[in-house]
Amino acid sequence: MAERKFKCLNPVGIKKEGETFPLAPRLDKLDGKEIYFSITGEPDITIPLENKLKMEYPDVDWKTKKTYSIEPMRLSEEEMKTADGLIQAVAW
Repeated sequence: MAERKFKCLNPVGIKKEGETFPLAPRLDKLDGKEIYFSITGEPDITIPLENKLKMEYPDVDWKTKKTYSIEPMRLSEEEMKTADGLIQAVAW
């Protein structure tokens, strides 16, 4: 019996490299900075993450905004002016 050959396509595909660019300049240090931690949805992994960040970076002025809806709590105009950074967390 003749040996059969099959030709298959790789399901992973070919990933093209994309150009990346920062949305804001990187902070030189975190000490003394005001960072907002915005949590949307069920707080699961965000609870230990928030605790770890506060333990690892005690000199950061952490501000937390939480909501159970799908729409994140937006920063106010005043918060946008004073915030040095934002961590947006979506958990479901």
